[in-house]
Amino acid sequence: MYIGLPMWANPDWRGGLYPPHAGREGWLDDYAAVFNAVEGNTTFYSGAPRPRTVEGWSRQAPPGFRFCFKLPQALTHAKRLRQVETDVGDFVEALWPLKDRLGPVMIQLPRDFGPEEVPALEKVLRDWPQDVPCAVELRHSEFFHKGSAERDINALLISHGADRVMLDVRPLFSGPPEAHSGLIQARAEKPRRPLHVISTAKFPVIRFIGHLDSAINEHYFTPWIDQLALWIKQGKTPFLFVHTADNREAPELARNLYARVADRMGWQALPGFPGDRQNQLL
Repeated sequence: MYIGLPMWANPDWRGGLYPPHAGREGWLDDYAAVFNAVEGNTTFYSGAPRPRTVEGWSRQAPPGFRFCFKLPQALTHAKRLRQVETDVGDFVEALWPLKDRLGPVMIQLPRDFGPEEVPALEKVLRDWPQDVPCAVELRHSEFFHKGSAERDINALLISHGADRVMLDVRPLFSGPPEAHSGLIQARAEKPRRPLHVISTAKFPVIRFIGHLDSAINEHYFTPWIDQLALWIKQGKTPFLFVHTADNREAPELARNLYARVADRMGWQALPGFPGDRQNQLL
């Protein structure tokens, strides 16, 4: 199983995941010393990274680490996956120095990308590089009604060996509407869709959006423990990405959730955070 956060470059994690005065150049090293995957949200907003940047990541990341970058929103939202064959090829080629450390590349679709636009997605999946895993995050409500639209899209993903990203926002939307400002903002940004637990390929991808209340997170994560264990028993390799409203608490939440899975599976817990270790020496 792989576990990680939405990014590794977050200055709010100094003093915990990172030493208090750590510079950016050491963040990926410290991150990969604890977590073995990262969601890589930056490519969604800024597009393919520069070759020099990718080469640097290739040198820093250990062999067992997995980058799960997102297809740029310029392709998914602006072009709506139409006539993007060359763009997708260029994006994947830019990541090629990391080819042995690529987890599923995620295609996050707009909320209004509905059944009538599925042919554009089908063409992208048909042309997708066979040696690069792919996962699709659907957000249109029609894909969550358990009707023909959902059955058809799941069948499409299965036929092309692409996983369906499971966005678990239940913790985020739990509790009273009067909430911390970070929760209010996160609730406005994340789509409130039902959780449909399904693995359509080899790499189930879960994006768990946590609450600030640890009891709420524990409650909603509990069923995932058996589900993850089942997928692993079936020979699948799950990816679990942990968020919180403002992501300040995401590293600690991820460590706690992983500990529950590790206890169930008989694994070792995650290593301590570099910042925690340094603070203990001060």
